[in-house]
Amino acid sequence: MGRRRRGVMSEQLKYELAKDLGFYDTVQQEGWGGIRAKDAGNMVKRAIQLAEQAAAKSNQP
Repeated sequence: MGRRRRGVMSEQLKYELAKDLGFYDTVQQEGWGGIRAKDAGNMVKRAIQLAEQAAAKSNQP
């Protein structure tokens, strides 16, 4: 009876990050369950960096 989490990242963003980080082929062949935990962590780290950059830009006069 686990809860299903709602995704925060859009599918498009996830695929773009996978391409940028070099494991897009694995996702295409095996799905998201086929990536390493390290790759998933790097994807989250990169998404946070992008969000911080976007927030900083929107706060500039």
